[in-house]
Amino acid sequence: MPRIFHIPGVIFLLCAFVLLFLVSISLPYLTALDIARVHFKSGSPSVGTDTNSIHEIRFGTWADCWYEDSGTRACSSPNNAYSTTIYAGNRQDFVDVGASWTRGLAVHPVATGVTFIALLLSLSTHVTFTLLASLTAFLAALLTLIAFAIDIALYAWVKHQVGKLDGVASNTDTAPGFWLTFVSFLLLCFAGCTVCFGRRRDRMEGATTYSYSWRDRFRRRY
Repeated sequence: MPRIFHIPGVIFLLCAFVLLFLVSISLPYLTALDIARVHFKSGSPSVGTDTNSIHEIRFGTWADCWYEDSGTRACSSPNNAYSTTIYAGNRQDFVDVGASWTRGLAVHPVATGVTFIALLLSLSTHVTFTLLASLTAFLAALLTLIAFAIDIALYAWVKHQVGKLDGVASNTDTAPGFWLTFVSFLLLCFAGCTVCFGRRRDRMEGATTYSYSWRDRFRRRY
């Protein structure tokens, strides 16, 4: 495969793998790589059995973390499908973010694994392996797109639920993990295309070389 196509494809896959790997770790281990976060301006909300008022809550792949007004950070136990209950200041009005909205976040590590396989396959210059690398990259892109759609659904649901709390002013924003997933999707699409085009060009060059070799034989003979 020509280097002009092979090297960028490997780089795209490597970058996508690193980004997806970081997002797959996420909360509670990498607190900066959350999917959605809520900033509370007023209303003294609290989370679960913790009665201390908070000013921010973050939703990650495996857990959610909240930041109390005192400066303390607390996180829920890591789980594939975690749920969160947010209370208003009076502890009577509350909303839930159920496990059904966080269970699908496990697609992130699945996409990471498929991306790693595509990366390994792309290191070979054999025609069969490059074809498999291209197909695997597109499969990883599809899984990443599904993960990104789940991220969008979680963000929209959190924004909707928090907005129902009476007397609580807040802003719900997308977080770094949200956008890293989107960038990974683009990188995987680019990787699949470059590997695919590289294989096509390699076959065309092979066919051209084969044609010229027969012409040379014909000229030498006659």
